[in-house]
Amino acid sequence: MSRGSLLKFAVALACIGFVAAAVIDQGQQLLALRISRQGWLWLAVGLGITTTSMVCNAGVWAVLLRWLGRWPKGLEPFTLYLTTNVLKYLPGNVWHLAARVKALKPVFGLAPALVSVLLEPILMATAALALVPLGGLQGGLGLIALLPLLALMPRWLNPLLARLERSRAEAMHLEGELAAEPAWSVPGYPLLPLLAALAFVLIRFLGFACCVVAFSEQAAAGWPVWIAGFALAWTAGLVVPGAPGGLGVFEAALLLRFGSLIPEAPLLAIALCYRLLATLADGLLAATGHLDRRLVGPPAAAAAPAVSLSEGSSSS
Repeated sequence: MSRGSLLKFAVALACIGFVAAAVIDQGQQLLALRISRQGWLWLAVGLGITTTSMVCNAGVWAVLLRWLGRWPKGLEPFTLYLTTNVLKYLPGNVWHLAARVKALKPVFGLAPALVSVLLEPILMATAALALVPLGGLQGGLGLIALLPLLALMPRWLNPLLARLERSRAEAMHLEGELAAEPAWSVPGYPLLPLLAALAFVLIRFLGFACCVVAFSEQAAAGWPVWIAGFALAWTAGLVVPGAPGGLGVFEAALLLRFGSLIPEAPLLAIALCYRLLATLADGLLAATGHLDRRLVGPPAAAAAPAVSLSEGSSSS
């Protein structure tokens, strides 16, 4: 195992261990918590909203593909995204990205496929961090969180994507194929995909907010503070390498952010319930996508060339 892999494993294990220790320490208090009938209704609503947010997540990727001037003719981006999303729970937290690159490579070519897959989590993290200032300056964190918006300018984004492309191609043993292709860059500032990502994060937060209300902790902090803390924890779960689906990282970040404002037991319950809702939503949509593929069958034109919107072609 390489040093990088060991570091990723250590980070993931440390976060999961931190949350596990908190659960053990607060075990009696957690068991003493009771969810009212209305609370169960809020959790059911939260599951529905979280499931909807996953579909919106796939929609953000579709918006990104159109903005890049590429549309995978013969592939359904929504189905591809939702059926591969569950792979993020495998160790390494990269297999969902690798599966999308593998599906798009015969259609787009390797470089455009890598850009379309790698840019999506960058947009998601940037959009989420843009919500952090809602919680106030927070010792300067609210201002620092806005800096990634500047990093999306092509003069900085294209070199970052090129570096990530090379790294991912090496991991997939495709560096020779990438070197043989012409360089591929983004056409401008990704404002429309960024706004779509921002809408997704807000919908995602609504599912989390249902968990907060289910345990009657909404008054412990104002909703802007809740949004800011959720956005920061969700971003940590997205970008910290190695943690499957951000498991442990999101929960640990949430505990650290709200630990001084909210009793630890209900905060843990909120985090764990939200994790359960998100995992159920991922599994439900992945199963639905696979069932749809089995019933409808694979696209007839799966190997057809990509539609280039920038060249004036229309997509089916």
